[in-house]
Amino acid sequence: MIGRVQTAVEYASEEASPWGALKLISGDANPQLAERISHEIGVPLTDPKVRRFSDGEIDVKIADSMRGHDVFVIQPTCHPVNENLMELFIILDALRRASAGRVTAVIPYYGYARKERKSQPREPITAKLIANIVTLAGADRVLLLDLHTEAIEGFFDVPTDHLTALKIIAAYLETKKTRDLAVVAPDVGGVKRARQLATMLHASLVIIDKRRPVDEETEVLNVVGEVAGKDCVVVDDMITTGNTVCAAARALKSAGAGSIYAAASHAVLTGNSLENLRGAPFEEVVLTDSIPVPEGKRGAPLTVLSVAPLLAEAIIRVHENRSVSELFR
Repeated sequence: MIGRVQTAVEYASEEASPWGALKLISGDANPQLAERISHEIGVPLTDPKVRRFSDGEIDVKIADSMRGHDVFVIQPTCHPVNENLMELFIILDALRRASAGRVTAVIPYYGYARKERKSQPREPITAKLIANIVTLAGADRVLLLDLHTEAIEGFFDVPTDHLTALKIIAAYLETKKTRDLAVVAPDVGGVKRARQLATMLHASLVIIDKRRPVDEETEVLNVVGEVAGKDCVVVDDMITTGNTVCAAARALKSAGAGSIYAAASHAVLTGNSLENLRGAPFEEVVLTDSIPVPEGKRGAPLTVLSVAPLLAEAIIRVHENRSVSELFR
């Protein structure tokens, strides 16, 4: 379980970090999550005073002195992706020029992650490109959550900590009265993630064999594993259109599965995703607040869990030069 987060009062009695005082800054991408992290740690958010010129260009004027401080910038690169990325880059540049002692980019959702390799000629590797720019802009360290592909962690030339929300999801699913649970990987690429969750829940592992005739369209070919009479959890890193998990749910139901849940760290939820999820045979769809889920999209079957305690604990451990790997035990 995640340890208790220390308060600001407890910090005052401890030896200061070699990187200076802990400072938190939030961009505009997910201020609600940043507020929750701030509350967990007991350190107020510093206002970056983000504004836009009449032509849409972004300007930043950080309210307080950052000289010599250990600064954490909380900014998922979710929709609008390009706006939030530019805002992150500009805040990082402002902190570098303000002589911050150390700057950590806390990116709960890492955009442009789908292109981590060239699958065809003349394609970009955008996941590497973004990593290069984050470092160039001024990040001395990066804190990430459930990357689309673990290899992306190696794209950064600065220290990284790659967290997972699986323990939070597993703890919630344990409260459900499931029978003979099976954890389902919606494709071969998600097997490692599904195996980790299956181990936490002491469940069996099932794999969906699929192919994509067109990007963001999924055709299920086969269910590999026994699901008849079992409750199932389809786990993925993100839900975008919902096509993948919905196709998996229908295949599982056809194979005789009982109650079916979906779980994912990132609620991208584009287009008709909500209609797709509500039209599929799900008991519940469990997501986290790494990306803000608007109130208008909440409600059945969605359940949103907060990753603020996990990120807050990781921030404190990085600040105090303590092990972050203990959070995975």
